[in-house]
Amino acid sequence: MIKPGTVILSGLALSLVVLLACACSSPSSHTQASAASGSCQRVSAVLSDGPDPDADPVGYAEAQVLPLRQISVPDQALRTAIAQLARAYQQFFDSNGKSSSAKEAITVASKKLNSICPGAAS
Repeated sequence: MIKPGTVILSGLALSLVVLLACACSSPSSHTQASAASGSCQRVSAVLSDGPDPDADPVGYAEAQVLPLRQISVPDQALRTAIAQLARAYQQFFDSNGKSSSAKEAITVASKKLNSICPGAAS
């Protein structure tokens, strides 16, 4: 015969095991914040390289496309924003800086990226 106390203790032990497994498998908010910060730093580093965007906007756009596309980040929203900016720079470069829609796409994509990583696309 099973004692009532044994059932309760078994249930508590099982609950504790499940709780610990969940805690170990999901990243903490601190870990997620650190990952986002590291991702934003990589984006900022890429965008700070290349020709002076004021002196050579087409060359700057060209210099950003491949490095932006090579950034791998876990956050889907950030990954999408980076891809949009890379596409906008590619369009700008392809038009030799003459496409107003490409200029607007860069502005929109930069704002989106800055909403996730403040100041990254300044």
